[in-house]
Amino acid sequence: MLLADSWKDYELIDTGDGEKLERWGEYTLRRPDPQIIWPINPGNPLWKNVDAHYHRSATGGGEWQYNKKLPDRWSVNYGKLKFYIEPTGFKHTGLFPEQAVNWKWMMDKIEKANRPIKVLNLFAYTGGASVACAAAGAEVCHVDAAKGMVNWAKDNLALSGLKDKPVRFIIDDVMKFVQREQRRGKTYDAIIMDPPSYGRGPNGEIWKIEESLFGFIEECVKLMSDKPLFFLINSYTTGFSPTVLANILRVTMGEKYKGEFSCGEVGIPVKNSGLVLPCGIYGRWEE
Repeated sequence: MLLADSWKDYELIDTGDGEKLERWGEYTLRRPDPQIIWPINPGNPLWKNVDAHYHRSATGGGEWQYNKKLPDRWSVNYGKLKFYIEPTGFKHTGLFPEQAVNWKWMMDKIEKANRPIKVLNLFAYTGGASVACAAAGAEVCHVDAAKGMVNWAKDNLALSGLKDKPVRFIIDDVMKFVQREQRRGKTYDAIIMDPPSYGRGPNGEIWKIEESLFGFIEECVKLMSDKPLFFLINSYTTGFSPTVLANILRVTMGEKYKGEFSCGEVGIPVKNSGLVLPCGIYGRWEE
């Protein structure tokens, strides 16, 4: 398992009873997490003194209970990268801190390539990976179907002082965009994707990961340059093994390119217990 253990502005303080206690900068949040099936530590007073607590509703969704007035959004740093944090109605904050292990890996690959690198980031959300790759010197194409997420990613890029870097932001269905790029003859040296279990494109296009992922990756491989650097798949789909992602890359990338394959989990260490919270899986192909 790869651990996101280099944070200064984020901390997973404690876990228990289906919830996690986190510090985002100077604010503490309490949020649900279905992986946490062990009991809470009642001796930790921080559980009762959080700044905001997300409560699930019995009818679906949920809402934040604020114990103090928080700014609409605030920022956290990861090294030279900066990101806006904003509690949303779906319990999320706009950033997945465990992905720092992948940002670090991507930046290292790009910086050591000693050549211009073009990166395609698909299902790109608020642009954590886009900001990381741009900071490392890559040209980036950021694609997501949600206009609000793309605008958030633009704000993150500017916050990190990278507004003038060559980053193209696209609001589109990812499959349609990939196929258009094929027709245009475009290629990329690196592809990153974080596909959801289920989703809809801007025009109602349906995405189901079990049915859509393999064919989509086949199309993405057609966009790889003659000298690709890496291909990264992240997934939070319950029940998916990391080996599934590596197998897909072996069947697709492995047919055309030599390279190394790896897969596994990403996680965050829990400060107060010494446990590790698993936070998704990854599959990688690299040069």
